[in-house]
Amino acid sequence: MTELTKIVIPVAGLGTRVLPASKVIPKEMLTVVDKPVIQYVVEEAVNAGFKEIILVTRPIKKAIEAHFEPHTELEETLLSKGKIEQLAMVSDILPRGVRISTAFQDEPLGLGHAVLCAAPLIGDDDFAVSLPDVLIFHPDGDHAHDLRAIVAAFKQNHAAQLMVEAVPEDQVSSYGIVDCGGADFAPGESHNVLAMIEKPPVGGAPSNQSIIGRYVLPARILALLRKTKPGAGGEIQLTDAINALIAEMPVQANSMTGRTFDCGSKLGFLIANIEYGLKHPEIGADFAEWLGQQDF
Repeated sequence: MTELTKIVIPVAGLGTRVLPASKVIPKEMLTVVDKPVIQYVVEEAVNAGFKEIILVTRPIKKAIEAHFEPHTELEETLLSKGKIEQLAMVSDILPRGVRISTAFQDEPLGLGHAVLCAAPLIGDDDFAVSLPDVLIFHPDGDHAHDLRAIVAAFKQNHAAQLMVEAVPEDQVSSYGIVDCGGADFAPGESHNVLAMIEKPPVGGAPSNQSIIGRYVLPARILALLRKTKPGAGGEIQLTDAINALIAEMPVQANSMTGRTFDCGSKLGFLIANIEYGLKHPEIGADFAEWLGQQDF
């Protein structure tokens, strides 16, 4: 087992669920309050201990990379005007010791294919995967808690980790669901996965635990992905390779303690803005007061 320092974030998608906003602006650059979605996801990764962020992107989405690069003119202007707080906001986005690498995915051929595009940068290392559509929110502000938890479980249990979240029983048909043999999940617990079922029928799901887009995986998964044939929609599915991995080593589902917001959907994006807005140190109190005065 290698040291976990690398995390793959696939950002090559077209963002069709939030059109027309994503026609020109990458969906990952849409802002939740005052930061683009991708910044929250990168901050979560950094706060969970990852040092190399691997973005799987497309050449037309250069704005994502540019956001994490120095902006000399802006920084000099802010410094000259004594706007030190604002300067820190733009100059400290990526901490020292953390770097961003890029790999390119020219065609939208699935999450498994996106991970394979990052394989030259991953090498023989174990790694994590984080989907940028999903923000993980903790009321106490420690939004990296669950990602750190699955990293710790991976190291302790020597088992691949899938972060899962309970969903209402009548909504299981909208998600990828784990089969853990009827295990009862408590927040923060890991249980062995027997199989993953994509969008099972209501009443026929093995559990209500949905896969939410955070994975810690052994390097072995890359060899299995190379053997994985296109599945649904002609795409190479990461879940198919993980199902193959289950035959070789333990794979566990870890039940998160926070909650998720699907910022790839219009409703999820709006809800995330409200939740993060209410917790924002600068505007949270005023926003809560305004909401309390409204008669919706």
